[in-house]
Amino acid sequence: MIVDDSALVRRLLTDMLSSDRSIEVLGAVGDAYAAREKIKALNPDVLTLDVEMPKMDGYTFLRNLMRLRPMPVIMVSSLTEHGASITLDALAAGAVDYLPKPKIDIAPTLALYRDELILKVHAAAAARVRPVATCMPPATEHFEPGSAQPTFPRPHFRSTERIVAVGASTGGTEAVKELLMTLPSDMPGVLIAQHIPKAFSTQFAKRMNACSRMSVCEAEDGQQILPGHAYIAPGDRHLLLERDGSRYTCRLDDGEPVNRHRPAVDVLFHSVAQQAGANAVGVILTGMGKDGALGLLEMRRAGAPTIVQDEATSVVWGMPGEAVAIGAALHVLPLCSIGAAIYRLAASDAAALKPATGVPLTR
Repeated sequence: MIVDDSALVRRLLTDMLSSDRSIEVLGAVGDAYAAREKIKALNPDVLTLDVEMPKMDGYTFLRNLMRLRPMPVIMVSSLTEHGASITLDALAAGAVDYLPKPKIDIAPTLALYRDELILKVHAAAAARVRPVATCMPPATEHFEPGSAQPTFPRPHFRSTERIVAVGASTGGTEAVKELLMTLPSDMPGVLIAQHIPKAFSTQFAKRMNACSRMSVCEAEDGQQILPGHAYIAPGDRHLLLERDGSRYTCRLDDGEPVNRHRPAVDVLFHSVAQQAGANAVGVILTGMGKDGALGLLEMRRAGAPTIVQDEATSVVWGMPGEAVAIGAALHVLPLCSIGAAIYRLAASDAAALKPATGVPLTR
């Protein structure tokens, strides 16, 4: 079902989705109150929800919906700073994905938009919708009094050599947040490729910085990678790792999209495999599609330990599942265990040769 206050957008989204024979549009309404009645009557599998609407905005409606009748919701928002902020709030409140408003006056763009919309609706139909909860670390970790975060042993990192590379897509904004919340401030540098529009990535980096013990920023071209820092790819550029003598730097690239994405996880992982080899740890979190699987396999072949989020805790097990299918994943873990596993694997050469305690190997 489509919820949007613009009759033109409702018609456009209806026509796009109806072009796929496996999708039936049960209804298209202009406000939250009409949506509430239609949901009760028609019981749709997926909802597309406008962020800015009269009477009740999409975010408020979403919060009520997730409390009373949780279901897969795709937010449709304007590519503005305000739209980005509200959309990120919506993802934190339980929405599974988001799309920008369609650019009605550009026909070639509409064809690409239609394809993306259809893919996201199919993924949302299979997504896991659950109450939002803070990721709790494994019971085997030790805790500081009054802290919800684990106390890690203090190994000696070869911090100028270690790199952690993370890729995510659908459901990834919250998964990345939960991962960063579990990492201590003395981590090696972390590079993150999250499928996200440029208008959202700056705001996303600021939010991650506010909830992490590490310093988190949007990556800049030529920026030195430092321990205790995480670098998020801008939403319209590929992020690559480069080595400059004894130090690592970020390189941003305006090349063509890879696997339909820029930034692409495969681009990041390929560069990390080539520049860092066995001194890296590769991680794929929840996401639609297969981006990152081949890059993770290259990292594993280069000697780096690799981790993917398990199916039970992923919103969409596309990217992680593809990595498992091609043998790229050394460890398959619930989200709550990934931070501790990264820390252990980055701590010593020996750790890369075998699973961390209690961590299953893929076959």
